[in-house]
Amino acid sequence: MPPARSEEHIGRRLRLRDLQVFLAVIQSGSMAKAAAQLGITQPAVSDIVAGLEQMFAVRLFDRTPHGVEPTAYGRALLARGRAVFDELKQGIRDIDFLADPTAGEVMIGCPGSVAAALLPTAIERIGAQHPRVVLHFDEVPSPSSEFPSLSNRVHDVVLARIARPLADENNLSIEVLFDDPLVVVADIHSPWARRRKVDIVELCDAPWILTAPHTWVHKSVSEAFEARGLVMPRVSLATPSALLRIDLLARGPYVTALPISVLRLNAGRQSVKLLPIDLEIKGYPVAILTLRYRTLTPVATLFIEHVREVAKSMRTPPRSGSASHMQPRRRS
Repeated sequence: MPPARSEEHIGRRLRLRDLQVFLAVIQSGSMAKAAAQLGITQPAVSDIVAGLEQMFAVRLFDRTPHGVEPTAYGRALLARGRAVFDELKQGIRDIDFLADPTAGEVMIGCPGSVAAALLPTAIERIGAQHPRVVLHFDEVPSPSSEFPSLSNRVHDVVLARIARPLADENNLSIEVLFDDPLVVVADIHSPWARRRKVDIVELCDAPWILTAPHTWVHKSVSEAFEARGLVMPRVSLATPSALLRIDLLARGPYVTALPISVLRLNAGRQSVKLLPIDLEIKGYPVAILTLRYRTLTPVATLFIEHVREVAKSMRTPPRSGSASHMQPRRRS
């Protein structure tokens, strides 16, 4: 093995600072921008990059009129270099947690509807037991088969509806919490709510409130009608807000489709009723996803444990045709 590639040789010469500069160049796409970001001179950045290329005996960047782009060798070092810094950061988090178990932070990716169903109780419990823990939430697409924020180490954990087969599944740890099928609901005063059975054909002329056409809720309802040879009914309002859809049910003869977890979340708050109809709509299970070979911090593990406990109540769906424990509300 050439000396430039030996572990001993690299161990003596490679510094974390060199990797930091290397990552900054990739992120900014320019040595000048990386220098400004790091507060050093451009020649210093160029020297560090040249030293890395000499050490590995390969070209890490292609120089272009617009800056620099990583070569295949550069991309390989990027993946491992990012992991090095991430593991170091995780180690610092572990030390902080051991020094003060009430402190720490967790980076979480989660769509709004899943967050609303799972997180309020989990956050309340964590806040009571560990008041200095900080939770950071970002919206992620759902359902999805790709979770790049995990492989890029942006998030410690993702809670989302999954659409199999998953991309890069071999590198993910997946724990399914519960199935989350779509159900059809209406206001408890609706004539549909008084029926023991409703057939999909009877809802062709009903005014629907759904999400936008490109979303999984809208697509699933459309597919259910098409499977019966029916035309997709008119959508009176398209909105991503489940709360708005539920609120509007009490103000008109509307029907809508919701994940059953959202219906359960609003139990006792709104006068809505699950209709006795089976649309045979494909559901997407809600799962906890983490990067398989990434060591979770103690506080991230703590967060996952609380989410598991909350999810237990989501595993038994309401009986079709029941009021789903929804309480009647008088019309104003």
